[in-house]
Amino acid sequence: MSLRPASVDDLGAIMVLERAAFGGDAWSDDVMRADLASPHTWYVVAEEDGRLVGYAGLRAPAGSKDADVQTIALDEGVRGRGLGRAIFRALLDEAARRGVSEVFLDVRADNAPAQSLYASEGFEAIGRRPNYYPGEGVDAIVMRLRLAAREGGAA
Repeated sequence: MSLRPASVDDLGAIMVLERAAFGGDAWSDDVMRADLASPHTWYVVAEEDGRLVGYAGLRAPAGSKDADVQTIALDEGVRGRGLGRAIFRALLDEAARRGVSEVFLDVRADNAPAQSLYASEGFEAIGRRPNYYPGEGVDAIVMRLRLAAREGGAA
């Protein structure tokens, strides 16, 4: 497995994973293409045997002290092997390179494995967005990481 920065050329493979992971909540091709091309975002992809098996995105505009995890998704066949953590850490490393001091994310209230991953990397729950996921009535948990705490050994 290898990680590399994503490009717009990865759009087709990313969208296959996006639709499989998020179904009706998946972003459109146009929205994802714009995000991949934006100077305010950074995406990473994971490849295995020449096939894209995961991706994640970070929004961190130049000069901003905070960033948002946009998305993270893995092919179902590679879950549970530490790949999600590797991709996630690549996002946090990029946030640090950009001089960000706080990283935020939303996670489904019913996604305990993701919440556990984020907490193990130093994120803390700071809020809740009721009925955030349309049509399902599922809340989002808002989480925050102070990067200085992570670098100081919280991870």
